[in-house]
Amino acid sequence: MGPSSPSWLYGNIRQVWGAENSVAHERWVKQYGNTLQYKFFLGTFQKPEETRYLLRRIVGDGVIVAEGSKHRQQRKVMNPAFGTVQIRELTEIFVEKALELRDVWAADIKKQSQGKKIQGRLDVMTGLSRMTLDVIGLAGFNYKFNSLSGERNELSEAFRNLTNSRPGISARVILRGMLGKLGFLVPLASDEAEYKARTTMDRVGAQLMNQSKAALQKPDGEAEKRAARRDLLSLLLKANMSPDVPEHQRMTDQEVLAQVPTFLAAGHETTSTATTWALYALSLFPEIQTRLRDELFTIQSDNPTMDELNSLQYLDRVIRETLRLHAPVPGTTRVAVKDDIIPLDKPIVDRKGRVRDSVSIRKGQTVFIPILTVNRSEELWGKDALEFKPERWETPQEATSGVPGIWGNMLTFFGGPRACIGYRFSLADLLFVNYRMKALLFTLVRAFEFELAVPASEIGKKNTAVQRPYLVSDPEGGNQLPLMVRPFARVF
Repeated sequence: MGPSSPSWLYGNIRQVWGAENSVAHERWVKQYGNTLQYKFFLGTFQKPEETRYLLRRIVGDGVIVAEGSKHRQQRKVMNPAFGTVQIRELTEIFVEKALELRDVWAADIKKQSQGKKIQGRLDVMTGLSRMTLDVIGLAGFNYKFNSLSGERNELSEAFRNLTNSRPGISARVILRGMLGKLGFLVPLASDEAEYKARTTMDRVGAQLMNQSKAALQKPDGEAEKRAARRDLLSLLLKANMSPDVPEHQRMTDQEVLAQVPTFLAAGHETTSTATTWALYALSLFPEIQTRLRDELFTIQSDNPTMDELNSLQYLDRVIRETLRLHAPVPGTTRVAVKDDIIPLDKPIVDRKGRVRDSVSIRKGQTVFIPILTVNRSEELWGKDALEFKPERWETPQEATSGVPGIWGNMLTFFGGPRACIGYRFSLADLLFVNYRMKALLFTLVRAFEFELAVPASEIGKKNTAVQRPYLVSDPEGGNQLPLMVRPFARVF
């Protein structure tokens, strides 16, 4: 029913962290079956305070980290900011920044080109990260990062430093997570950099919050300008100040401030990473890239409407397949708040030889949800589950109908009350189609041809806050995806 523990202190967790995302779980599933039990730290199940600690370092005490009634309160106030109407109003920002990225890459390629061979080696992840940062700055806070133009920005550097200073699994990290508020008693080498970054984020975040609040509280004569503020922070403040929300249910300024890094992480990291993996997949399969490009050119405009993008069926399938096979967040944990019994789809034989059709979970035990493992399960998706095949979305996947995800019968955006708060911001209309990825791929695939600049075996996956690519031969070189990029010359 599970692997033996190689360490009395760490259990199996270092095996999980040391392997590429989900590889260890997939190996264990083949060996032990679909129901696994393995050990976390000191041979016992721990409350996932360690996970919350690692998340808190990046996103603070926002809705991602909040639990119980506090989570329900924050989510209730925040939900109005993530409606379809709001997403449609942000369409121009997505397309405008996608076109700006196109022009930046075209200029970089021109500088690198020699003679008649017009192409360049680009780290597409860096460009996508800068572009989506600019988008979430404007859409999230009415704030100009100007990252694509190369300007240095203290808020973006602070957020980058937080994500880059993430500590690995060690006894000190485990102990610090277990101590909760007393974790400061166990210092880490990354503490100083983290403190500086967090201080900067809090200071700039407070400025943005106060500016938005002041604009929303202007006299009635300024009503038109006030109503024009459609960034997420303004929408959140407006919802929080609504007469419909009782005073005792409103978020404090500190709780509102905590959502700034949450918006950055949810709106910036996931989109840039997912689009990076989409370009990676298209680079591996030029025939898919060509078929997609042909469909994209059925739209005449460089500035498509949301409805036009949503009409592109093959683009939709490419995005679905990317989010299935390369889920930005490969797994998550949940702790049982009460004793429970989980029924099993198929009976199992435990270590003592007993046949069991359910698993008992005690209060306080941790359950790991292997998002990527479910998304790549051969039992659910077929023998070609590890292959990138957009065509699989042409017909319903009957075997996956029981997967409790909110979109596409996969766990990428999770499900239930903890489903991704930004899924309506990430997934545009009522069909939950990822609009930001659509706008990016529409613009970039029409403009360029992509192929890998290194052998496919050189691309590894590293899980920090999200799942990012890196070069196996240069693990210290940071997250990157080098592609050879050429302008696409359309022949009529």
